[in-house]
Formats: sequence, structure tokens, C-alpha cells
Amino acid sequence: MPLGLVASSYLCRRMNVYDKYEVVIGLEVHAQLLTKTKAYSDDIAAYGGEPNTYVSPVTLGHPGTLPVFNQESLRLAIKLGLATNCQITRYNQFARKNYFYADLPKGYQITQDNTPICTNGIVLIGEYGKEKTIRIHRIHMEEDAGKSIHDLDPFYTLVDLNRAGTPLVEIVSEPDMRSGDEAYAYLTEIRRLVRHLEICDGNMEEGSLRCDANVSVMLKGATQFGVKVEVKNMNSIRNVKRAIDYEVIRQIDAIESGETLVQETRSFDASKGTTFSMRSKEAAHDYRYFPEPDLPPFAVSDEMIEGIKQDMPALPKALMHKYIEQLQLSVYDAEILTSEKAIALFFEEIIQLTKNYKAAANWVSGPIKSWLNENAKAINELSITPKHIADIIQLIDESKLNFTIASQQLFPALMEKPENTAADLAKAMNIIQESDSGLIAQFVDEALAKFPDKVTEYKNGKKGLLGLFMGEVMKLSKGKADPKLTSKLLEEKLNN
Repeated sequence: MPLGLVASSYLCRRMNVYDKYEVVIGLEVHAQLLTKTKAYSDDIAAYGGEPNTYVSPVTLGHPGTLPVFNQESLRLAIKLGLATNCQITRYNQFARKNYFYADLPKGYQITQDNTPICTNGIVLIGEYGKEKTIRIHRIHMEEDAGKSIHDLDPFYTLVDLNRAGTPLVEIVSEPDMRSGDEAYAYLTEIRRLVRHLEICDGNMEEGSLRCDANVSVMLKGATQFGVKVEVKNMNSIRNVKRAIDYEVIRQIDAIESGETLVQETRSFDASKGTTFSMRSKEAAHDYRYFPEPDLPPFAVSDEMIEGIKQDMPALPKALMHKYIEQLQLSVYDAEILTSEKAIALFFEEIIQLTKNYKAAANWVSGPIKSWLNENAKAINELSITPKHIADIIQLIDESKLNFTIASQQLFPALMEKPENTAADLAKAMNIIQESDSGLIAQFVDEALAKFPDKVTEYKNGKKGLLGLFMGEVMKLSKGKADPKLTSKLLEEKLNN
């Protein structure tokens, strides 16, 4: 048998092996909350700063100090719970999670054990109309640990406690994901939600959003999950997918070769795209949870929940459905418009000023998005306003401008001179379209007279030449001829 056929046959058998298995994935996502101070002290909660400067005796757990609960972190946690359709726990208490590690200065972490603030929620992932529901098991509040730094000194691990005590929510999913792609989509949606709600900046590179993946495989049709492996240290959504994809193949290969998988914690090496064992996790850690003695239990009232509901923005999924179903925009447009809260708000302001929703979407996803990408800017750094865009759309709808001139000439000019109105600047630039049918007819006659042989070809059936004549009229009119009127007059002349 030829070597190529042997290789192909082997690959087919290997793919059939992988197809026998079902992947089971659950994610634990930690999101740092955007509060000014830490969870239980008035220390600054911020990224960066000189190491070990955002600390105090309270953060360090010195004897005699007492924590004070940051109420803003409660409000943000409830906000996330409402956005994920969770049940909000009315009676809450904090717990101590006891363990010893170099970057945990108190020797314990204040968290929630038996009373997570949010339970039984859902997140929808996937394409519009084909969404899959991923269940949220719980969301609980806790404080962050410090940061151990291993790459600045060849002999010692350095510890920076600036992050210690920063308020977190941990979002624990049910094991409902069945591929690295689904995990990617879920984490993307979580990041979009926390950014949209303005409760976390979602920056995985800086560690304000972190994710651990619990991965196992089982034979299709099996009712019992396989051995769970936890994968840590993935600093991007892409790396979460890469780590899961690698781990799935590793586990299946191990099972097929007769190995016994063990419950363990593994780390991801992004440079190699592989995972490696950190420690065995055959037995659950005994964290000796007990109620936090220095923080009293607290109740969440219906009035508080209702007040937070009233303050909630329209969520990305709701906006997407609105844009597709009510405004009749494409799925592609809706995805771009809901990708960031600031973009959605900018678009919402435009459509308060114009009913040409498709044109508004085209401007946001076209010229505006291009300018933002080329200049590495956020939409709130635009010098023009939604009113400028609505006015440009009106000029185009009134046949006073065409899109090409508006996007290539007027838009950049307005960016330089935003104090002007779109109409005034278009007039000053002498780019208002010519709608005088008599004048355009003269340009049409000149264009046709210039290409008599092409006119003959057109009349003999070569209709694609209309573009040549349109281009010549535009050249003669310096781009100011109304395209619709020009096309109409050209066809009338050519078809007579």
C-alpha cells in the first residue's frame, strides 16, 4: 500500500478513536470588581503601583485589626447575578477559608461558603437563533490573594501584596461545555457581560479576569463523568481554548494506551501549547471553613435588588435581539454593535436621530470601526458625535452626498473640525452633489461622445460598460453628480 494511503488510513483510525469520547468542561472564572477600595479595608484597589504599597495592617491581617465590608462589591455582585438570571440569596454570611501560602498574608481568605450571593443562573452562547444554555452553579464574593513572582530573581520567589484583599466574584459554571470552542464562547460572553455592566475590566493579561478549567472525557453515552483535571495559568481566552484542546487529546491518548488518569492540577505552558502536572488532587483540600467571626451576617432586601434592576443597562443579548428582530439588521451587524458597551451606546444615540438603521449600522461597523482600529482608539475618543453621523446619513438620504465622498472626505474632515455641522462643512468643501438634471445631462453627453465605440458595444449587449460611463461623468463633475440621477440619464440615452 502506498505510504500516503497508509498515513491517511492511520489518521482516520485516530479520528475515529477521538470521536468515541465526549468532552466535559466546567469553568471557574474569577473577576476582580471595579471598586475604588478593597473588599474589607480602605486600601486602594488598583493594578500596578510600587510593590507592597497598596497595603495596610487590615490587609495584612495584623492582630487587633477588623475588616469592614465594602458594600459596593455587594451591589456589583448582585448586578452580575441579575444579568445571568440567578437567584439572589437573601441571607448571607462570610466564611474563612484557611490555607497557608506565601501570597496570602492572613493565612486565610474571607469568602462565601454555604451562602453564595447568586445561584442557579444561565449564560447563552453561540449563534443567534442557535444559542446553547450554560448553567451557572454559583457566584460568590471573596477577596483576592497577593501575587507570587517567579521570574525576577533566579533564586527567590518575590511576593507583591498589592492585589491582596481586592474584591472578587467567582463564577462557577456547571460542567455543560463540550468543546474548547464552547469554553471560548462562554468565557467571551462572561467578559462581554462584566465589561458591559462595568463591574470588571475583563483584562486577562493583567489578571483582573482569570479562569481555571475543569476538563474530563468519557465514552459517548456514558452516565458517569471521567477523572477531572483542573488546568490553571491561562492568560487569554485563546489560551483557555488551546489548553483545553491539548488536555482533551492528552487524556484520550492516555486512556487509549491503558494509562490510569489521576485527579490533578495542571498548568498551561503557552509557548509549547501543552499542560504539565503541578500537584496531585486525589483528595479534596480541607480548608476548615467556618463563619467569619469579624463580619456579621447580612440580608439583601427586595428593595435593594429592585433598585439595582432599575439601574441595569440593556444587556448585549437583549440588544442583539432588538437589532435583528426590530431593526431588521443582520446578525453580523448586531454582533459588532454589541461587542462593546460604548459602541452600543454610540449606536443607540444615532438611531434616536435617524430611522435609517441600516445606514447607521454601516457607519459604525465601517468607517468608524476602521478609524478606531487604525488609530488604536476607543469609540469614546472620537471627536465627532452621533449627531454628526445622523446628519451625514440625512445628507446621503437626500442625495446631497454619496457614501464614498462622505466616508473618504467629509468624515475625516469632521474629525479634524468637529465644531462644524456636517452640512456646513460639506458646503465649505464644495462636495454637495449636483442634482441639476440639465447640467448632469451635459456631462452624460460629453462622456458618451468620448467613447463612441464603447457606446456601440453597450448597445450590442455589453451592459457592463455602464460603469465606465458612470466613472467618466463623475470625473467630469468632480464627483458631485448624483449617482442615481446619473445612472437614470445614462440608461435613457444609451437605450434610445
